[in-house]
Amino acid sequence: MIYGMLYKKELNNTLKNIPNLDMLKNKKILITGSTGLIGSAIVDTLAWENVTNDSNIHIYAAGRNKEKVKERFKEFIDKGFFTFIEYDANKDLMFDMDVDYIIHGASNAHPIAYSEEPVETMISNFYGMNNLLKYAKRYNVLRTLYISSSEVYGQKQGNEPYSEEDYGFIDILNPRACYPSSKRAAETLCASYKKEYDLDVVIVRPGHIYGPTMTTEDSRASAQFARNAMEGKDIIMKSPGLQLRSYCYVLDCASAILTVLLNGKSGQAYNVSNKESVVTIRELAESFAKNGNAKVIFENPDDVEAAGYNMMDCSALDASKLESLGWKGLYDVDEGVRQTIEILKDNLK
Repeated sequence: MIYGMLYKKELNNTLKNIPNLDMLKNKKILITGSTGLIGSAIVDTLAWENVTNDSNIHIYAAGRNKEKVKERFKEFIDKGFFTFIEYDANKDLMFDMDVDYIIHGASNAHPIAYSEEPVETMISNFYGMNNLLKYAKRYNVLRTLYISSSEVYGQKQGNEPYSEEDYGFIDILNPRACYPSSKRAAETLCASYKKEYDLDVVIVRPGHIYGPTMTTEDSRASAQFARNAMEGKDIIMKSPGLQLRSYCYVLDCASAILTVLLNGKSGQAYNVSNKESVVTIRELAESFAKNGNAKVIFENPDDVEAAGYNMMDCSALDASKLESLGWKGLYDVDEGVRQTIEILKDNLK
């Protein structure tokens, strides 16, 4: 990521959108999945708070590859507030230090990974969560936040947005269910640690997140749309794109997660969604095409792509519970798409 003027302006707006952010002053935060789409945006937000407001938030950026972390955060890697922590969700924890907060975002998070590694996806989601909850219990961590997924809701009839209490059907014998099933199980594990050990845990359920912090290996449709639009290439769709989705710009997602970390009720789950960004996949593609001077082209998916598809026809989310904490989305679809393309172009330059 190149921290150009446009991205810095967005980070400033994001900081203003987090109620009680000053509670993090002088605190220590462990973030897993720190180089991912969402995790890296959270790290950027906290690091920028340190740079602009001298908040002395110590960021422990956890990841499998030190060089990847150093490259992604090279603007902050040598700052006194930034520490790399080696972490693999499939392995025992190899670090030993006190932190105040944990944000757990490490997971296989894109369709090709689900289709090619369903076993590893399931095990890492549950095993990784259990290790961090044990760690939080041992070190009296103030609060652990789990980044779950809207996929836990499964399928239901109609297009009404899901509230946090709505749950539908998941075909548990379909290997693609590796992701939503293990996310569901990890959420129940969080609730179990709260009941048995009085551990302070909160959960967020993001919908479909997009933005310029996406990784090069991200195979989600929105990431492919963004790459093509940034390069002025046609947008390739592998389905009619009629599924309704709650899309959310990644910095809106980061501010939502930090809002829940600081203001959410222990033991509760919160949808992350911008009510101005509930559109079909096709409408998102058309927005990227319009802003990238490209066209939308339809093709048939290959077997690997089809196997990784989200099984939900509608994954629109009701974010009223999140909004009651004082959060609001700043970027509708067109604004988020424009910002994504412009920042990606800045990086390319």
